[in-house]
Amino acid sequence: MIQQPFGELEIGQVAVSNGRTMTETDVVNFCMLTGNWLELHSNVEHAKGSLYGQRLVQGSLVFSVVNAMIPFDSSILAAFYGCDKLRFLRPTFIGDTLWARTEIIRLKDHDEKHGIVTLKLESLNQKDEINLRCEFSLLIRKARLDQPGEPPIVRASREIAKEKAK
Repeated sequence: MIQQPFGELEIGQVAVSNGRTMTETDVVNFCMLTGNWLELHSNVEHAKGSLYGQRLVQGSLVFSVVNAMIPFDSSILAAFYGCDKLRFLRPTFIGDTLWARTEIIRLKDHDEKHGIVTLKLESLNQKDEINLRCEFSLLIRKARLDQPGEPPIVRASREIAKEKAK
């Protein structure tokens, strides 16, 4: 979704990722990785008596997965710059399929080599409901990095793709 250097991006550009289904394995692995074994995520019987009647996918997992669904050109992405106004608007359940939707809402010059791109990032589920929203900022290069060590055919293929995109 962020495929161009900073100077080529425009406010209002919108993109949507491919979908990804949140699984039981995702939830259990995240419990193990983080130590977050809250029963709302890990105990079916406990969750039956909760507000939603079933286990929820951890909000921090949803955020991690959704922002990772944004495809980037690694030759222009310098760093994750920050996140503001993160809100979980609806729960995410095991079995929900999510899509990341982005819209560029701010472009700010940072230094001679970088700009800050702020996206409105939303996670949409299979019911077309927004379950997560935030402002997601990235440090984007003004010029692409060379790809040292790339074989000539890979470099040539990149140039062909770049020309077709124009």
